[in-house]
Amino acid sequence: MAKTALVTGGTRGIGKAISEMLQAKGYKVAANYGGNDAAAEAFAKETGIRVYKFDVADFDAVGAGLKAIETDIGPVDVLINNAGITRDAPFHKMTRDQWQQVIDVDLTSAFNVTRQVWDGMRERNWGRIVNISSINGQKGQFGQANYSAAKAGLIGFTKALAQEGAKKGITVNVVAPGYIDTEMVQAVPEKVLEGIIATIPVGRLGKAEEIASICAYLSSDEAAFITGATMTVNGAQYIAG
Repeated sequence: MAKTALVTGGTRGIGKAISEMLQAKGYKVAANYGGNDAAAEAFAKETGIRVYKFDVADFDAVGAGLKAIETDIGPVDVLINNAGITRDAPFHKMTRDQWQQVIDVDLTSAFNVTRQVWDGMRERNWGRIVNISSINGQKGQFGQANYSAAKAGLIGFTKALAQEGAKKGITVNVVAPGYIDTEMVQAVPEKVLEGIIATIPVGRLGKAEEIASICAYLSSDEAAFITGATMTVNGAQYIAG
């Protein structure tokens, strides 16, 4: 029987590629989104994947969304915590709202969703959780104290949860992308983008499909012995020790 996968932030960018890859691998996919109705409708029409609008930063909204998913396609077996935002500013100009918004969407959301699928995974003795961090959660980045803190927090969350899930057949891993060729990165000024690419040894941006591929593998039965790991996918721009 096909397993059910939920991808948060799953209708655009990296999330879209992950949703499509998991669908191609035979999963029943639910793609969450937060606000862009037009993009979500276009995605659903293009792929046939069900979309669910709820705020991952709101615990109760997540609960309602998960109930709808379970009713429509089944309890979540695979969770990709991909939803994220940026609110960049140098720290001396960063507001409390800029800090809190990013922490809520990029980090607290992982608790909100994972906590509410965790018991079901434990009962079924099988689960796959992949948390999408970032190269900037590993090395830090000027103007991203909030984002770097949230993405680093996902790594610690993953390492702790992997130890708790191991005996119940639940694996928990991190994928930490570098600079990927998405709308968000393409919005960076051309000269700045050229400078970024110059620091990537492979000489190009990554592809969303390359992130999706490692997520699909970590979601499979074949990856059962990989848990608590951080997979860096950044073209050797940053190599963690």
